[in-house]
Amino acid sequence: MMLSQPIRVMLVDDHTMVRRGLATFLQIYEDLELVGEAASGEAAIELCAQLLPDVVLMDMVMPGMDGATTTRAIRQNFPTVQVLALTSFKEGALIQNALEAGAIGYLLKNITSDELAQAIRAAHADLLTLSVEASRTLLHVANRPPAPGHDLTEREREVLALLVEGLNNTAIAAQLVVSPSTIKSHVSNILAKLGVASRTEAATLAVRHGLTPDPPA
Repeated sequence: MMLSQPIRVMLVDDHTMVRRGLATFLQIYEDLELVGEAASGEAAIELCAQLLPDVVLMDMVMPGMDGATTTRAIRQNFPTVQVLALTSFKEGALIQNALEAGAIGYLLKNITSDELAQAIRAAHADLLTLSVEASRTLLHVANRPPAPGHDLTEREREVLALLVEGLNNTAIAAQLVVSPSTIKSHVSNILAKLGVASRTEAATLAVRHGLTPDPPA
């Protein structure tokens, strides 16, 4: 019986020692084959075009083009290539960015060689793999209430910025070249969305959470 072809793996990491360690690990498994290495996102895209690997192990935090941007480009240009995020970071935004960019898994660099090998095989079979830490982080993000002011419109943020400056409705209206009644309506909406009862409370909340853009010139 003929053995199936090994899974062709490409490494993308800006740290030489990390790539060297991963290359050594890949030699242990007969069904995995290292076909290329890249030290940057730009180089990874070029190399992917030449090699068309089965699975790419992608670092998420790199100078220049980051891992999520590189992943998105690879998945758009080479849809048969699967990308596994392999990183030291477990922040929710990084995990979400990687998965939204098309990564089929998110792993931390502290996993064992057998766990990584199994994740590569799963990626090759179109199966999602998340580290326990990544799963917990995503669950925490999903259960976290939205930040105050997340639903403010751009205009409401402009009004709020001027409110923080201490301007009254008439002054804000003059600054934004609208009627005072329009500003009054905006302020009412802002108070309701922030769940506060006064302009002072709204201003305090805005400063605490960084809700406003720079005030208009």
